[in-house]
Amino acid sequence: MTGLTQAVEKEKFEDRYSRQVLFGGIGTEGQKRLAAGRVALVGCGATGSALASLLARSGVGSLRIIDRDFVEPSNLQRQTLFEEEDAAESLPKAIAAAKRISAFNSEVIVESQVEDLTPANIHALLGGVDLILDGTDNFETRYLINDYAVENSFPWIYTAAIGSYGVTLNVLPGETACLACLFPHTPQGPLETCETSGILNTAVNVVASIAATEAIKLLVGGEAREKLRTSLWSFDVWSNNHAEIKADHPRAGCRTCMGRDFFHLAGEGRPHITMCGRNSVQIHQRKRPIDFSDMQRRLSSHGAVRHNEFVLKFWRDPYEMTLFPDGRAIIKGTTDPAVARSLYARYIGS
Repeated sequence: MTGLTQAVEKEKFEDRYSRQVLFGGIGTEGQKRLAAGRVALVGCGATGSALASLLARSGVGSLRIIDRDFVEPSNLQRQTLFEEEDAAESLPKAIAAAKRISAFNSEVIVESQVEDLTPANIHALLGGVDLILDGTDNFETRYLINDYAVENSFPWIYTAAIGSYGVTLNVLPGETACLACLFPHTPQGPLETCETSGILNTAVNVVASIAATEAIKLLVGGEAREKLRTSLWSFDVWSNNHAEIKADHPRAGCRTCMGRDFFHLAGEGRPHITMCGRNSVQIHQRKRPIDFSDMQRRLSSHGAVRHNEFVLKFWRDPYEMTLFPDGRAIIKGTTDPAVARSLYARYIGS
């Protein structure tokens, strides 16, 4: 790169982020650190897409977006990176997010991983980053992230939103409480989901903005890191209730960060079939490459079927099956794993 080219690129960089550089907490050096930052985002639904958008616009250099799902019309009310075209094509969220980010900030390197994070692939999917962000919708995956982050001393940020309520926590292994310190046991019984309790896009954007700001502090480092919040923060945008729970030290006796027992990372008790929380069941299969063209020919006499390069959709009333190239499937229309397993075996193979 010539001196003139370097000067032009420097001017473009400074102009794009000029208003952020003017902020005393970041400045020119902080912006350079953001540009060198590498972030893994697990889940790109409501909070995940808001986090991805905020961080990409702020100039984080590299985003690895990991998501197992595809865009549906009901997502568009709150998932800010997606458009009607994405839903019509059933694009995987990680693919659609990368496409949208490249349209407003082509300087950000976005790596799309259409995967479900599991103990088997977590080291490959989360390795080589500076920070892990939570955009998931279930505690099973959050505990898995927590185990991996604590074992490998990676900072991560827990974020969730439901109804009008949002909550977030910074986890700095060895310094602050981890997720298991505050929630030693997986919540039992029926849990609220977007399907049962709805969700306000305003709640999503409030909590994502808080979490993204904490992520920026971590990546900028130095004095900015000293400003990190050390509490579980929650806010209800409808009732205006706000709460903070102290989380500045690991809990004595914590199985994870004190006992170094990484139960979830070991895969103990993890079901082969997991629920997606929207009248559907996800089936994990060993890597079994699917030829979509051949599969469409096989299924066309059994129901409606279409595919693109990313997913194959098959409708057999009252069920809808979404099949991914590696053999993973999401079967909508049932919450019974036995029914889902039977449908998969019947139409895809056992």
